[in-house]
Amino acid sequence: MSTDPIPISSLRGTTLDTSSLSSPTSSLPLWDRLSTWASENKAVVYTIAGVAVVITGAGVVYYRSDSRTSNQEPSADIDAKKRASKKERRKAKKEKEKEKEQVPPDSTTVQEQEPKRSAPTVESDPSEDLPHIDPTTVESLSGQDRLEYATKLKVAGNKAYGDKSYNDAIDLYGKAILCKPDPIFYSNRAACYNALGNWDKVVEDTTAALALDSEYVKALNRRANAYEHLEKFSEALLDYTASCIIDGFRNDQSAQSVERLLKKVAEAKGKAILDGKEKKLPSPTFVSNYLQSFRPRPRPEGLEETADLDENSGKGQLRAGLVAMEKKTGEGYDAASAAFDKALELRDLGEHEAFAYNMRGTFRYLRGENADALKDLDKSVELQPSLTQSYIKRASMHLELGNREGAADDFEKAMEQKEDDPDIYYHRAQLHFILAEFAEAAKDYQKSIDLDKDFIFSHIQLGVTQYKMGSIASSMATFRRCIKNFDKMPDVYNYYGELLLDQQKYSEAVEKFETAIEMEKQTKPLRMNVLPLINKALALFQWKQDFPEAEKLCQKALIIDPECDIAVATMAQLLLQQGKVIDALKYFERAAELSRTEGEIVNALSYAEATRTQLEVQQKYPRLASRLQGMGNQLGAPTMR
Repeated sequence: MSTDPIPISSLRGTTLDTSSLSSPTSSLPLWDRLSTWASENKAVVYTIAGVAVVITGAGVVYYRSDSRTSNQEPSADIDAKKRASKKERRKAKKEKEKEKEQVPPDSTTVQEQEPKRSAPTVESDPSEDLPHIDPTTVESLSGQDRLEYATKLKVAGNKAYGDKSYNDAIDLYGKAILCKPDPIFYSNRAACYNALGNWDKVVEDTTAALALDSEYVKALNRRANAYEHLEKFSEALLDYTASCIIDGFRNDQSAQSVERLLKKVAEAKGKAILDGKEKKLPSPTFVSNYLQSFRPRPRPEGLEETADLDENSGKGQLRAGLVAMEKKTGEGYDAASAAFDKALELRDLGEHEAFAYNMRGTFRYLRGENADALKDLDKSVELQPSLTQSYIKRASMHLELGNREGAADDFEKAMEQKEDDPDIYYHRAQLHFILAEFAEAAKDYQKSIDLDKDFIFSHIQLGVTQYKMGSIASSMATFRRCIKNFDKMPDVYNYYGELLLDQQKYSEAVEKFETAIEMEKQTKPLRMNVLPLINKALALFQWKQDFPEAEKLCQKALIIDPECDIAVATMAQLLLQQGKVIDALKYFERAAELSRTEGEIVNALSYAEATRTQLEVQQKYPRLASRLQGMGNQLGAPTMR
């Protein structure tokens, strides 16, 4: 569990705000919160190269336009009537009642184990009077004879398919192809190979069909399905995406397949990134916000600056780490991490050994070394059970790893040691918040305030929780009290600005963000928190569509903190809104590199793969480019909220 602040604007479900996803009071990682927002706002879309998409908790799903009819409409033939209207199909059905026939289904998803089939017809056996066709005899047939024989062979093939005589159907469709190389015949034969699980042959026949009709939706879906079985996920994703575009994003089954494939491709690439990822600290913004989610405490006795310690001793290195942390810079945090490692190597820590394990475990956690971090915190509570912060940090790690019971148990153990520790209630409230137990979260935030009213983030998070519960008036009152009581703290203006932005009170929100920025500059010019800059960028974009100024603010944030994942993700979104797809793709990939956990990496890559696939579709199917743009225009230019 991250202990960053939960941004107000992502809670009400009205803005896609990446601005404060790593701030000190939040509980959800960056990409998880992006996904949470979108899962609650499926009607809000943004456009990638003219294609509207929605990011959900499971990945990216394409928005459905009403521009075309779905390929799920029933048809009297496999695909021959795919372009016909309903009225035309009804008329044709009446005119050719005697030609009712069994047809191969549209078996396009990996999940379908047994495709549905209608019962065989009881009409005359279509195999009667079938011509003898082979590569030699077909040459002697007239053009009209070939067409007639191809139709008879196709009808017989359909019946054989309906009877599950797949090899016979394959033979019949093959002979029909000799008479007439028709994309329908290739696709029907591919359906037979699909039923037999011969995926290479499915790819071969659907490719032949698409060579004859590049916008043949059913062939695209069948080939995508085969590619997925062959674990060629990128190829499958490309075909499903093209199918969705051609079909106007109306086929739920294909859209769900895109979502599933995006997740698979992102997971495969994410695993490779994670395996090769250097274990290092995240951005200074992230580290600072994590550390300040715990109330500041004086250094342990014996580690003060005035204490006479050998710098090359364990205690000397432990103190050096604490001194380096206070710089709140990237270099300072790297030095602190190294010092805590060195302190435990040198040993001779005496009564500070448990504290040393706590600090090393903290920085191991921040580097993404969760298993080693848990071991350090286990050792810390074993050596000194009264060190409640070790239980609290371990609870946060348990929750991030999905161990809710372990997290709850650690909070109980911490309370057994010191039930009046306000940090216990603050961080337990985070657990309740993540689990949508808002009433319980509000109680714990209030308890944290009752025990220590001077910790600003308890007040901020209480206001956020009230906002999430729908108590807007209470939330606003809480933030107004925060401004009165913490008027010199930039954080309160930043988060109050988020609340105002969520209510589309743009002018007031920008004013609050500017106040926060000025305070940051005055109090810590070399290590300012970049979140107000990013929030202001989003506000100007949503309010005035001021892309140049929004980009400038994000670039400034990245100059101050080059590895700030929030700034990178926001820049990617801004570029995407302007149709700068290639540039946006680079930022999405950079966001994946900066992500700490596998889930965050996968979600970042889902954005990247959705963007990359749209580019590939347009390159492979140039004629779709104008159609994509038309769809985007029909849907309008949604705001990045």
